[in-house]
Amino acid sequence: MSNKEHILVEGFKHIKYNGATFSEQEMEKRAKDYFSFNDKRRSVRHFSDKHVAIEIIENLIKTASTAPSGAHKQPWTFCVVKNPELKKKIREAAEAEERKSYEDRMSDVWLKDLKPMGTNANKPFLEIAPYLIIVFKRPFEYDEDGTKHQNYYVNESVGLACGMLISAIHNAGLVTLTHTPSPMRFLEKILNRPDNERAFLLLPVGYAANDAYIPDIERKKLEKVMKVY
Repeated sequence: MSNKEHILVEGFKHIKYNGATFSEQEMEKRAKDYFSFNDKRRSVRHFSDKHVAIEIIENLIKTASTAPSGAHKQPWTFCVVKNPELKKKIREAAEAEERKSYEDRMSDVWLKDLKPMGTNANKPFLEIAPYLIIVFKRPFEYDEDGTKHQNYYVNESVGLACGMLISAIHNAGLVTLTHTPSPMRFLEKILNRPDNERAFLLLPVGYAANDAYIPDIERKKLEKVMKVY
């Protein structure tokens, strides 16, 4: 039995919140420092194949799993792929879809907007990065008797977890790239995932290559993204 202080709300135990507190001066400093650190985060397409300990990846995923979710259903599965043969299969399938997108699916405007990113249908990082983390969303669950139960706010919940995962990757000194080959159903087949999972996002994770370059672009200024009422 837990000795934590608690109360009952609608018959369910609620424990006392015990979060960190700081002075206003310290809060301002921490907020500024955290921004400065995250402002250095960039999407990277050039990876090193240098080994990364699996324990680091495990803690990144545990951090992502602290994200809020609708009714605390935690509607996500994080599949970590390190097997070279599986990474090769994923690259081949992803590039096949990407070629279709670049040749037929994307509008001229879309292709023009992508030009500064220096990206194309070739995705060597899918084999070079030591890990691929494929995030699957779970729209519903099965009970032990096979009864279906819907999850709630699935896209929002999984999107929040992915944001926290990306921040955790940066915090660990690693890099990643949000890769969304569309459609992504091939990932479910290659990894033999159950029918209540849908591929949501693919993140290669590792160290940046020594000769990695990134687009010389800028983020929007605060006044463009924040409105105070």
